[in-house]
Amino acid sequence: MSKMNLPNKLTIFRVILIVPFLILLLGGNAGWFGDNTMIPRLTALGIFIIASLTDLLDGKIARKYNLVTNFGKFMDPLADKLLVCSALIALIEMGRIPSLVVIVIIAREFIISGFRLVASDNGVVIAASYWGKFKTTFQMLMVCMMIVGEPIPGLLTDIVMWIAVILTVISLVDYLAKNKDVMKA
Repeated sequence: MSKMNLPNKLTIFRVILIVPFLILLLGGNAGWFGDNTMIPRLTALGIFIIASLTDLLDGKIARKYNLVTNFGKFMDPLADKLLVCSALIALIEMGRIPSLVVIVIIAREFIISGFRLVASDNGVVIAASYWGKFKTTFQMLMVCMMIVGEPIPGLLTDIVMWIAVILTVISLVDYLAKNKDVMKA
């Protein structure tokens, strides 16, 4: 068995970071760390940003140095979904995001994951689109803004949230339209 390469280590690191992220975010909200909820919340934000950056970094390193592996192809998108979905579900509990928004975002991820499985069974690899990248950027920005909370105006956070939802739906429709032939097989 070969050693695990750096991109895969970064992916595993991203998954591990979910635990302290959630402990700080939810524990801070629940008062586990005293009355000051801003310090654990900002620490959770820092962890979320670091975890999000490892997503950019592991892919770039894997492609640049030809370190793409089956493990990475499987775990990288899974790690991303675990990070974002964990954050969104925690934000529901904190009363920061409507559950309907989270349902739309998670439903899109399930649909695309299922679609990719069908494509993979047919020997088709489906690349990420620009819509998907915009969607991810706005979702990450939305999560960051919701973690910070009150210092950021609620209207601004709501605008970013609705842009993220619209991009989520557009990226799903674009993805399905561009790859509709996959379902014919």
